[in-house]
Amino acid sequence: MKLAERVTRIKASPTLAITAKANALKEEGRDIIGFGAGEPDFDTPLNIKNAGIKAIEDGFTKYTPVGGTDELKDAIIDKLKIDNQLTYSRSQVVVSCGAKHTLYNLAQALFEKGDEVIISSPYWVSYPAFALLADATPVIIETKESDGFKVRPDQLEGVITKNTKAIILNSPSNPTGAVYAFEELEALADILVNSGILAISDDIYEKIIFDAVQFFNIANVREALKDLTVVVNGVSKTYAMTGWRIGYAAGPEDIMAAVSKIQSQNTSNPTSISQKAAVEALRGSQEDPRKMVEEYSERKDCIVEMLNTIDGISCVKPQGAFYVFPKMSQLYGVSYKGGTISNSVDLAEYLLDEAGVAVVPGSAFGSDDHIRLSYATSMENIQKGIERIKAAIDNLNR
Repeated sequence: MKLAERVTRIKASPTLAITAKANALKEEGRDIIGFGAGEPDFDTPLNIKNAGIKAIEDGFTKYTPVGGTDELKDAIIDKLKIDNQLTYSRSQVVVSCGAKHTLYNLAQALFEKGDEVIISSPYWVSYPAFALLADATPVIIETKESDGFKVRPDQLEGVITKNTKAIILNSPSNPTGAVYAFEELEALADILVNSGILAISDDIYEKIIFDAVQFFNIANVREALKDLTVVVNGVSKTYAMTGWRIGYAAGPEDIMAAVSKIQSQNTSNPTSISQKAAVEALRGSQEDPRKMVEEYSERKDCIVEMLNTIDGISCVKPQGAFYVFPKMSQLYGVSYKGGTISNSVDLAEYLLDEAGVAVVPGSAFGSDDHIRLSYATSMENIQKGIERIKAAIDNLNR
């Protein structure tokens, strides 16, 4: 059977592939420490779980409106107004089966052949795939570590063409943890307003920020940009609700209507039970998420400090999310057991095979000089895992 050509444009998610391989080795009896998955290791807070249980007990287990219940939409509207000073109506909000689903729906509703979508690297692995599956062309801006892994205005101006449809902004960033300051967004906003390009703002890590860093959405910096911005967010990361699969988008009414139409033909509504739990997440106590961020901050300081003691590794301190993105290219060209580490894939395989540590190669994010480690794991695992990495690198023939 001949498969559709679109399947050949993309690869399976490398982060999920690394996690699957690590789990397979664990099943074989190997002691594997996983830094691969972008998933909180905390349990969903009790008040949120109880809201889901109550939904089941109350029989709230049927179809809901395609784009989400009014109750959840109102909770999202209030969240965006209070936290982000952005005002929307119910017709401007669509709830989907996770932020990933939200972004896929947006791509299907907005992009087509001939369109160009600006994506900065390092990028979340799925952004280029979403564009390609919609027949559009990803246009990659390579950011520099010296610029904080952020797009400069001159870089943005340099790639805009008559075919540019949108730019995807992710702050805090997966994989780098970079957070755009107000002034940095202002400089980009001027260009976007003048060119009329849509901004898709992926804010999924919005609440996971450190060291008094402030979060800003690009729609905050120019009033004219609100009609040119789609805000994407969800409950997965902040509330340790990855498996509940609730994400959402807020933006211009015509775009949201198109997204809802797409969703009506692929999943229909997001899970009814999860929607009730998401209402509690947004409206209930925020104490548990705050405690999670405090723990992430301690882990971040520990993993950065330990990585920077290893010869051949340099790691900048992330401002948000729960990833570090250390530069490893000084190790490329080094041999071991008859083989040679030539790139981030080789290095990730070496660390998994020799050290029992699972990391994600930077090439998956568009930056082969790096690897990504998630510190959404225990402090014990972090310390043990980085010690293993250090020992494995010390054993290389250099």
